[in-house]
Amino acid sequence: MITALEPLGRDALTDDDFTALVRTITGDPAAVPEAVRVEPVDYPIGTPSTESLNRVFGTSGGVEWSCFVKKFQSVRHWPMINMLPAEFRPLFIHNLPWQLEIAVHRSDIAALLPDGMRLPATYRIDVYDDDRATLWMENVTQAPGPWPIERFERAAYLLGRLSARRQPHLVEPFLPREHVTTPGIGLRFYSEGRVLRTALPALADAQTWRHPLLSAAVCNLGDHSLRDDLLTLGERVPAVLDALEALPQTYQHGDASPQNLLVPHDNLDEFVVIDWGFDCPQAVGFDLGQLLIGLAHAGELSPEALPVVHKVILRAFQEGLAVEGMQVSEDDVLYGYLGSLLVRAAFTALPLELFGKSDASLALFEQRVQLTRAMLDLVSPVV
Repeated sequence: MITALEPLGRDALTDDDFTALVRTITGDPAAVPEAVRVEPVDYPIGTPSTESLNRVFGTSGGVEWSCFVKKFQSVRHWPMINMLPAEFRPLFIHNLPWQLEIAVHRSDIAALLPDGMRLPATYRIDVYDDDRATLWMENVTQAPGPWPIERFERAAYLLGRLSARRQPHLVEPFLPREHVTTPGIGLRFYSEGRVLRTALPALADAQTWRHPLLSAAVCNLGDHSLRDDLLTLGERVPAVLDALEALPQTYQHGDASPQNLLVPHDNLDEFVVIDWGFDCPQAVGFDLGQLLIGLAHAGELSPEALPVVHKVILRAFQEGLAVEGMQVSEDDVLYGYLGSLLVRAAFTALPLELFGKSDASLALFEQRVQLTRAMLDLVSPVV
């Protein structure tokens, strides 16, 4: 075992395996590993199926190399699993496909990606018999700075092309399993757990809105109708889900936030696509929701910019569909996009989980109130 890899636990490779890995990364069949170090990734893990994220850096023959090491787990290993209602846990464990990203990298999806999109290079995959796995892949050095509007436009166009290429009559899910081909089943399952069981009851509770941070944020922004508007839209969720499932369906990326569309520093016209989700048919336009709000949710884009981004990505996505020969009306794409956004994000943007935490701030709550209002203003006229 390589001592410097000990922070990776059982993924610390033997000398022979590590040498083979370095030769794969560098493309040099005679490479000999020299210095190596492991650095944990400073990024909040929000997915129960992700155990840890690390980068490994090293040299070989004076040449620097690196890779990204992502560990996956069944959600039965998730430290917070006991916070879920006991009756809901078995279904949650069964329905969350923790092996999805492994399946993506073992699939033929690379051949379906339109020009301008690619997967990160895969160097090694280890799957364990305790429902855990590790993916060693390319460490993408990203371009610095904010996303210009042209990048949002290009991303939406390529997502449209990808969606058209992954219609249910053309492809299969990455992980075939019971009921996975049912239209909208992933979003419906999410809504029944995260929205209807958790978020909406919390939003309906008057005590939630009396919390000093949320109360101050609402008052400072003068958005006193936010609670009522959220609850009114919450009543529409079952009908929205029914309408979404009646729309044209495609397999999509499933979590197409800008954070999952990496832009390499040496190729600004390319997206390296990571962290796929919702491996089931969803209403056409589903991917636009996360593309719209991903950076705003992370505090890297002002909610005031969302209406402009919205118009650009809606048009570009439709153009991408059309180039691939998929004819869908603007109304259907708009509803698929905004109806999905409502269910997926509108009721969970307020950071109620930070009540009582030291890293909660009034500025964050104000920003999330603004984000929630921006989403409601877009969604309300459509659904």
